[in-house]
Amino acid sequence: MVNRDAPALDDPVGRSLGGHHARLARRLGRAATYPPDVATFSAVPADPGPAEWADLAGLLGPGVFADMFSCPATPPPDWEPVFSLQGRQMIGPGGARHVHPETGTDEGVVDLGADSVAEMLDLVARTEPGPFRPRTHELGAYLGIRDNGTLVAMAGERLRPPGWTEISAVCTAPEARGRGHAARLINALAARIVARGERPFLHVAEANTGAIALYERLGFTTRKQVTFRGFRTP
Repeated sequence: MVNRDAPALDDPVGRSLGGHHARLARRLGRAATYPPDVATFSAVPADPGPAEWADLAGLLGPGVFADMFSCPATPPPDWEPVFSLQGRQMIGPGGARHVHPETGTDEGVVDLGADSVAEMLDLVARTEPGPFRPRTHELGAYLGIRDNGTLVAMAGERLRPPGWTEISAVCTAPEARGRGHAARLINALAARIVARGERPFLHVAEANTGAIALYERLGFTTRKQVTFRGFRTP
């Protein structure tokens, strides 16, 4: 079942690159992508033809990974498939802040910036929440929780299609799990997103049942099933 009430979410990468993230966009013709040290997400129009795929290949260069995210279009046969992963897109509640009793307050939640990149990359390497690069933090606000000075949990803002902000990179170090850190960070981000008149959404792998259960407890509902795909240019 697909909820069609938010068409901007059908092309979150393209709508972000054409809007809030235009300052980060690299373009050639109707194809667009981010700088490689920010993200590998790439976008083509909903009706791409040979010219659009050629533009994206020219933009990226030969033998380069192109994360097409949830784009359903199929590239030419000389593009090498790298991965395909089943997942879902979930949308958060709008209006007043939704706080689940398990989260408590956002006391202890700190902003993370350029001076925290080394810590963020280390935590991502240990927990593997998804793609995160040295400049990914430039996509939006990133928040963290420290234990005795060590970063043990984080989450942040990634794609920004009109009216929406994606919550991503939700991760907690193994030794700090079970303390509600992820829920606190998600609620803190959702509060900021709603305060500026937008609505939170996120993506999750279908196999990550624990994360899906958490997101549902926090008021997120499934909008649609998606397939994440990546390819390598010829």
